[in-house]
Amino acid sequence: MSTLITPPPQHGDTSRCRHQTTSSVDIEQNVNLKVISYDDTVRKLDHYYGIVKRQLLQNQSITLGIFPATSAEKEVADIRTSVYCAAAIWSLYQAYRRIDDDHGKAYELGQSCVKCMRGVLNCWMRQTERVEKFKKGQQPTYALHSKFHLITGGEVLSTGQYGHLQIDVVSLYLLFLVQMINSGLQIIYTMDEVIFVQNLVYYVERSYRTPDYGMWERGSKYNNGTPELHASSIGMAKAALEAINGCNLFGEKGASWSVIFVDIDAHNRNRSIFETLLPRESSSKHVDASLICAISFPAFATHDQGLYSKTRSQIVSSLQGKYGFKRFHRDGYGTVLEDKKRRFYNHAETKEFENIECEWPLFYLYMMIEGIFRNSDEQVEQYKNLLQPLIKRDRYGDPVIPKYYFVQRDHIYGERAEPGSQVRQASSEGTAQNLFLWGQSIWIIASLLLENLLHINELDLIRRYLPSYNRPRKGGRYSAFQSKSSKGTASDLVVQVVFIAESMRLQAMMATYGIQTQTPHEVEPVQIWPPKELVKVYKYLGVSEKLGLRGRPLRPVGALGTSKIYRICGQTVLCYPLVFEVSDFYLSHDMALLIDDIKTELHFVGKYWRLSGRPTVCIPIREEHMRDVHFRELLDLLAMLKNGHCDGLKIRTGRLQNLISSSCIEHLDFMSAMDIDLDIKPFEQLKHASIGYQSLTDVPTAITYSEDSKSFKDMEAQPTPEVINVLRSVSTLHGQIELLGILLRREGPNYQIDGASVQDRVSSLLHQSSSLRYWSVVRQCNALLSREVESISPYITTVLVSGRQLTVGYGNSEILIDRPVQPGEIHDLFYTPALQDHGVVQAVLQQEVVLYCGKLIATHTQLFTGILNIRVSWMIKAMTYYLHDIRGRKETVEALAPNEVRRLVVKVLSIDKWANVERLTPQQTRMIDGCLGRTPKKFYEKVWNILLKTPNGVCLCGHLLPQEPTISEMSPGELNFAIAVQTLLNRIEHPEYRQIVVELFTIIATILERNPELRFTQQLNLDQIVKDAFKLFCKDSGRSMGDDMFLLFNETQAALTSYLARAVVNSMLSGDVRSEIDEGLTFCQVS
Repeated sequence: MSTLITPPPQHGDTSRCRHQTTSSVDIEQNVNLKVISYDDTVRKLDHYYGIVKRQLLQNQSITLGIFPATSAEKEVADIRTSVYCAAAIWSLYQAYRRIDDDHGKAYELGQSCVKCMRGVLNCWMRQTERVEKFKKGQQPTYALHSKFHLITGGEVLSTGQYGHLQIDVVSLYLLFLVQMINSGLQIIYTMDEVIFVQNLVYYVERSYRTPDYGMWERGSKYNNGTPELHASSIGMAKAALEAINGCNLFGEKGASWSVIFVDIDAHNRNRSIFETLLPRESSSKHVDASLICAISFPAFATHDQGLYSKTRSQIVSSLQGKYGFKRFHRDGYGTVLEDKKRRFYNHAETKEFENIECEWPLFYLYMMIEGIFRNSDEQVEQYKNLLQPLIKRDRYGDPVIPKYYFVQRDHIYGERAEPGSQVRQASSEGTAQNLFLWGQSIWIIASLLLENLLHINELDLIRRYLPSYNRPRKGGRYSAFQSKSSKGTASDLVVQVVFIAESMRLQAMMATYGIQTQTPHEVEPVQIWPPKELVKVYKYLGVSEKLGLRGRPLRPVGALGTSKIYRICGQTVLCYPLVFEVSDFYLSHDMALLIDDIKTELHFVGKYWRLSGRPTVCIPIREEHMRDVHFRELLDLLAMLKNGHCDGLKIRTGRLQNLISSSCIEHLDFMSAMDIDLDIKPFEQLKHASIGYQSLTDVPTAITYSEDSKSFKDMEAQPTPEVINVLRSVSTLHGQIELLGILLRREGPNYQIDGASVQDRVSSLLHQSSSLRYWSVVRQCNALLSREVESISPYITTVLVSGRQLTVGYGNSEILIDRPVQPGEIHDLFYTPALQDHGVVQAVLQQEVVLYCGKLIATHTQLFTGILNIRVSWMIKAMTYYLHDIRGRKETVEALAPNEVRRLVVKVLSIDKWANVERLTPQQTRMIDGCLGRTPKKFYEKVWNILLKTPNGVCLCGHLLPQEPTISEMSPGELNFAIAVQTLLNRIEHPEYRQIVVELFTIIATILERNPELRFTQQLNLDQIVKDAFKLFCKDSGRSMGDDMFLLFNETQAALTSYLARAVVNSMLSGDVRSEIDEGLTFCQVS
C-alpha cells in the first residue's frame, strides 16, 4: 500500500495540519469498515446461498424446474410452493446483485428462478383448452391444475379428485412474474407465451364472482367439496391485475405487441368485492390467516387503512397462538382426529376440531416481513422471539420450519377445556428429512430482509406496498396505475366531460341555453364510438389459432374503460359510456333514470379512477331526448357540469381537442400487427335540410299517454281465430299486448297474423309504447320477447358479497341465489313458468328491482341494514302496499316509469326515516319491514343463545330448526347460521306475522339472558306462543278468539311485547322449561 507523505508543518499552520491528519485517519478507518462490511455481506450471502442450494435447489425438478410441496415428495409438484420457492431464490439473486464479484452465483440463482417460472408456464400451456373453456363460464371442471407431475409436467389428479380451482395461485404467479421481469430476468421468450399470459389475465379477471377452493384447497370450512368466494383469492387477483397492467413481458427491449392489457373495470369490481368481503374471508370462514398474504406481503391488495387494521387485528386476536396461527376456526387439517382416509368431512364433523386446530409457524414469518415493510421493529422482534423456539435444525445446522404444530391425542381434553394450555408437537412435514418448502422459502426471504441483505424495494420492485398514487410512474405508451406526480390524485381528481350533439340543429338549440356542444364532424379526426364497437377491437387481444385461444370474451366495456381515449390503428377514439347505449331493454328510454345514471357514472369514475391522466367522459345528446318530458332536467344537469361541479365532484368541460393532452390515453398497439376489417359503426351525425328548432318550445314533446285498461284474460279460453278477430278490432295498446301474449304462448313467436309474425307484432308494439312512455305495455312487450337487463350479473355478485342473498320468483317456486351467476344463467332464473303464472311482466320487473338493489347496496349500504335475504317478490309486495294502502294511488308498480320504481325501492328500504313523519300504524310498519325481512341488531346471536338452551329445537310453521347438528356445524357469528335462521323465517306467509316472530325471538332471548339457569325441555313452538299471546289480547280487550289475529299486529311495540312476554312466561311455567339447578323452576324475570 502506498503511503501518503506529508511535509513538516510550518509555524502558524499547526491547526491546519492537525485537521489534515485527523481527516486521513477517518478516511482510512471508513475504508477499512467498508471492506469489513463488504466481506461480512459476502460471507452472509454465501451462507444463505448454501442454504438455498441444500434446501431448495436440491429439490428442484431436473426437467421443469418446479418444486414439490415437501422434500420427501418425489412425484407431485405443487404450483404455489413452486412460485414461493422461485421467489426465495430470486430474493437471494437480488441480494447478490449488490456485490461486484459473486463468482457466478447471481446468474445461477437467476436462471434457476427462470427455469421454475417457465416450468410452471410449460405445465399450464399444455392446458390451453381449459383456459378457453374457463373464460366462458368459470366452471371448476375447467380450472388450471395446481398440481403436476414433478418430472413430466403431466396431470396427476383430476378435478374430481382434487380442488384445482385456486385463483390465488394463478394470481400469485402473475404477480411474481411482473416483479421478476422488472428485475431484468428474461422469463417470457415467444409471442405464444405472451398470448397465453394475456389469457391468464382473462382467467383471473372474473375472480370477483368465481367461487374457488382457496389457499387451503378445500373450499368451505366444512370440507364438503363446495367452493366459495374467498376474499384472499379476490385480493390476490386484484393485486395481480394492478401489477401486470401495461407490463411488457419481453422487458425493456420488448415490442409494442408484447404488452399485457387489463380490463380496468374488471379490476375495479375485484377491488370493490374484495373490500366488501373484508374482514371476512368467505361465507363459512369469518376469519382466515390466508388474508395475511392478501392484505400484506406479497399482494398488498388494500391500502384502506381502516379495512387493513380491522382485518389484521381480527386475524391476530382470533387465530394467533403460541406455535403460530391457526388457518381458520374448526380447521381439522393435521389434527389427530381427522380421518386421513376420507377426502371430505361428515356432516357436523367440524365441531370435533374446535379449539384443537393446528398452528402454523409460517405466519409468524409473514408477520415479520409485514413488520419490516411497516418499519415496525417492535413487531419484527415480537414475532422473531415467538418463532425462535419453534425452529428445528438439520445436520448442517440450517434452520427448519415445521409445517404446523398439533395437539396430541392425550392432550385434547385439556386443550379444549383451556385453549393454549397444552404442549404441541411438530408435524412430520417440516423436519430435516422432510422439508416444508413453502415455509423454508418464506424463512429465506424474511432472513434476507432481517439481516439487511435485501431491501424492501428490491423485493417489491413495483412498490405494491405503497398506495397507487405513491408508486413510481411507469414510462411508455400504456395506461398505468396513477403516480403521485401525475395530474389528479384520488382526492383532487378532475373529471373531463365532452358534450356531443347528434345533429347541428340540436347543437344550435343547445347553444341558445348556453350549452356548448360539438357534433361528431367537429371532433374529427377523433371518432366517437359506441362501447360495443370497442368490444370488437378487444376481441382480438390474446387470439392464437395455434393455441386454440380466442381472445377476450365478449364482455362489455365499463365506465372506467370508456373514460380512456384510445389510439387504434392510427385513429383516435373516444367511447361514450354504456348507460347511453340505446339497448333492447326498456330502461334506456327513461330520461329521468338516465339523468340519475349520468350523475352516478360521473361520481363512480371520480371515486375509483386510479390511472395516470384524467378520465374523459363523453355525453352524447340525441334528438329523441328533446322530446322527453324530463329534457329540462337534463339541461339543468348539463348547465351544472358546465359550471365545473356535480354534487361535489370537480368537472371540466370543453372541446375534445383541448382535453386530449391531459387525458388518459391507451395505445392498442396489438391491432397494428393484424390485417383485420373491424366493421366499426361510429356514432353518426344526423343530417337535416335546415337547422329547424330554435328552442324547446318548438320541439314536439311526448304526451302523457293513457287509455282504458280493459282486461282480455277471458280470451284465454277462446280459439285462436276468435282471438285474432278481437285483436284486429282492439285499438288499445294494453289490449293488443294481452291478446298477442295469448297467441305467443299458444302458437309460438313465428305464427303469422296478416302477413306479420307474432314476434314482429310485439316488437312493433314495443317501439310504439316506448315512444309514448306507456310503461306497463313496454314491460309486457319486453317480457314476451324474453329480454334481459344488460350486465346484471355483477350487481347480483355485489349483493351476495355484502353478506346477503337474493331470492327471485314467487311462493314455493322461489329460487334462492346464493352464489354468483353467469350471464348465460340469467334467463332461466327469471323466465320460469311459476313466475309467468303471476304475470308475464314480473320477469322483467324483478330483474329491474334486482338491478336497483345491486346499485344501491354498493353506494347506500345502510339502506339494507338488518336485511339478510332480499326476496324480490316480497319487496315488490312492499312497494305495492305503500303505493296502494299508504299513498292511496291506483296504478300498479309495473305501470310506473323506471325512475319512479327506483325511488319506490329506496322509499320502502328507508322506512325507518319516514315512518313516524307519515304516521304509519304499527301494522303498516310491520308489513313493510316484514316484506323486507329486516331484523334488529345481534338478532342471530340471540337466536343462537336460544338454540343453545333448546335441545329439541325451535319449531315454526311446521318446520324445525334443530339444535343438532346446527350448533355443532356452525358458529354464532357465521353467515351460514344466519341463513339457516332466515330460511326458517321465510316459511311464514304473512309479512306482519314474520315481524311478530322476530320480536318474539328477541323477548325469549332477553328472558334467557336474565335467567341463565333456564332451558327449554320441550320443542320451542313459536306459533303456539303467538296464539297464546292472542288469547291474552282477546281476554284483555273483551274480544272473542274468532276475531282476526291481525288485530294483534296493530298493537304498539310496548303492548305487543307485554302480551308476548306473558305468553312466554306462561309457557315456561306450564313445564316447558327446566332450571339447570336441580331445585325446580326459579322465578322468571321478564323486565
